[in-house]
Amino acid sequence: MEIVFRALVIFAFLWMITRSVGRSTLGELSTFELLLYVTMGDLVQQAVTQQDTSVTGAVLAVGTFALATVSLSWVQWRFPGSRSVITGRAVFIIRGSEPDAKAMKRHRVAEADLLMAMREQGIRHTADVEHVILEPNGRLSFFLHEEATGSSGAPEQPQNG
Repeated sequence: MEIVFRALVIFAFLWMITRSVGRSTLGELSTFELLLYVTMGDLVQQAVTQQDTSVTGAVLAVGTFALATVSLSWVQWRFPGSRSVITGRAVFIIRGSEPDAKAMKRHRVAEADLLMAMREQGIRHTADVEHVILEPNGRLSFFLHEEATGSSGAPEQPQNG
């Protein structure tokens, strides 16, 4: 039973760490973040199992992590308001063609990364972009001016900065 308790404590700790590290820009891990997560995985294994190498200990630890993950998914589904706490909210990086420097700094979105993502989406000119939203998964969504797309309307849901 101690392994289950340790796994739940470590799961909560890892959730807080990954939320505080922030969204990976463009949904990709940097080399440093990858090393951080691999190292954390090894340290977590040691902390959860306390060198218990039995199959039962491993099954309990993995099962606890899986149950905690499924439970968080269920909580998000059952209580939609909890989603912003558990996974975060979408945030405007550019609103009305004006970059939000505070939001870019807070979420560590470099201008070079923003320009690269625009090129990857086939956007040639920054003047064509009306809104850019940093999604909870770290990806950027682009909304072009009505003249560029032929559609109208602002995207729904993101919060300010």
